[in-house]
Amino acid sequence: MSIKAGLVGLPNVGKSTLFNALTKSSIPMENYPFCTIDPHVAITEVPDVRLEQLRKIYNSSKIIPATVTFVDIAGLVKGAATGEGLGNQFLGNIAQVDLILHVLRCFEDPSIIRSTEIDPINDFEIIMAELMLKDIEAIDKRLPKVEKSLKGKLSGAEQKSLNDEIELLKNVRIALEQGNAQTARSLVINAHVQTTPLLSTKNFLVIANIAEGELEDKQYLNNKHYQALVKHFGTEHVVPISARIEYELTQMDVAEAQEFMDMMGIMQPGLDTIIKKTYDNLGLITFFTCGPKEIHAWPVRKGTTIRQAGGEIHSDIERGFICSETFSVDDLMALKTEPAIKTAGKMRIEGQNYLVQDGDIVHIRFNV
Repeated sequence: MSIKAGLVGLPNVGKSTLFNALTKSSIPMENYPFCTIDPHVAITEVPDVRLEQLRKIYNSSKIIPATVTFVDIAGLVKGAATGEGLGNQFLGNIAQVDLILHVLRCFEDPSIIRSTEIDPINDFEIIMAELMLKDIEAIDKRLPKVEKSLKGKLSGAEQKSLNDEIELLKNVRIALEQGNAQTARSLVINAHVQTTPLLSTKNFLVIANIAEGELEDKQYLNNKHYQALVKHFGTEHVVPISARIEYELTQMDVAEAQEFMDMMGIMQPGLDTIIKKTYDNLGLITFFTCGPKEIHAWPVRKGTTIRQAGGEIHSDIERGFICSETFSVDDLMALKTEPAIKTAGKMRIEGQNYLVQDGDIVHIRFNV
């Protein structure tokens, strides 16, 4: 599956600097990490220590990691919902991503031109207000179409589905008019019907762009703007990074970068944290296909059946699925070989309704 995360922010919040941390350190595309497709899109690999461990066990020729696509979405200005600035392009790009990364500046910098004082929560609310206005417009376009469809010849189930959608849209619209995107999102998530995609109900993370010096020994914990974001959104939804430091790290070799992080007390690059949080917030897990040719990591959503997972590899596999030989990467690390896995009774034959677990290694049998 293709995972897309969109970097969103007002002008001059550090969004482009963070994006440059992805694109400036590009290497050949076949290796995936930090590979630039065009000036506004970059693919980066999902860090996973299991890949190298598996490569050694299978003596594989190459590794193909799971990837995340980052989209640098044009800076938003107030009035985007009515087409101000690059409003229509901005909102259209947001519709294409799975997760919104709100980049919010949390430090003063006299060299950065701003018309207002630093206030990351207000910046977030400006963006959300534009998304909600666009969603109200989308609902107002959708409702008449659904109501018109009710006048046709329909089964009882079809009538119920359309009536449920109308009720959902009206309730969501009320929530959006009240400025309550969280309620609107909850209504959409818990609904038993699907409706037009809405921007303000998308899942999101907050990227707190802090000053370089605040990373050392986690001094950002005393930053009043970071504290306000954590209080408002919760620690699990706020990722503290220095966009400038992230960019500088991409310009160093591995040894230099590690030495610099050790000096600053940074446990891992902020980008790795963003990717992990992206995975968590989208409900993603990874399964593997392994052999001497390659180790391939495949991201799927929790609750995906093994047959559906096979479709991520190739549509023929899903169509002709028979069964899957499945075992866990943890068992392989402990027992070292597939024959040992079989001897220990750790290899299972799973049918099409088996739900894939994170770390599953699968050999799927199929026939088409």
